[in-house]
Amino acid sequence: MIQKNIIEEALKGSERAQSLIYDQLAKPMFMLCLRYLKNQEDAEDAFCVGFSKIFQNLNRFEYRNEGAFEAWAKKIMVNNCLMSLRQKARAPMMVEPKDDQATTECSALEKLSADELFNLILLLPEGYRTVFNMYEIEGYTHVEIAEKLNISIGTSKSQLNKAKSYLKKIINRTDQNDAKKII
Repeated sequence: MIQKNIIEEALKGSERAQSLIYDQLAKPMFMLCLRYLKNQEDAEDAFCVGFSKIFQNLNRFEYRNEGAFEAWAKKIMVNNCLMSLRQKARAPMMVEPKDDQATTECSALEKLSADELFNLILLLPEGYRTVFNMYEIEGYTHVEIAEKLNISIGTSKSQLNKAKSYLKKIINRTDQNDAKKII
């Protein structure tokens, strides 16, 4: 966790403090961008712009407790990813998956590593992935998701349910493929 004194030093323009903040947040924030944008170049762009916004708006951050800074930075990154999706003129909430997209090699659900789960999430169509990330990983409510994505609450709930069903379908297919390899 980033300590209050590091944030205060970064506010004063300390490159060392800014570097410490970047070093601590770079990997989790980039992985967050990848979960939303899937394409590495788009994720890199959103990541760079997001960090720029974090440092530009550092004076707006109010320290409340440990972990508050990370949550604040995460919110900036998520909003930046959503903005990137909108700017690319994509319609993330209306994408239906193609059956041939649901192919991957991984172990059974209870044996999934974090990397395997991450890769499965990337297989989700953009709309499903966006709602799934916001609800299950970031902890947004359906009301907040609906507001941020300009969709109805029902659409948010529907997209989440479809995402979960789609993930189950992918996992079941890979379990069957693994079973066939054993036989």
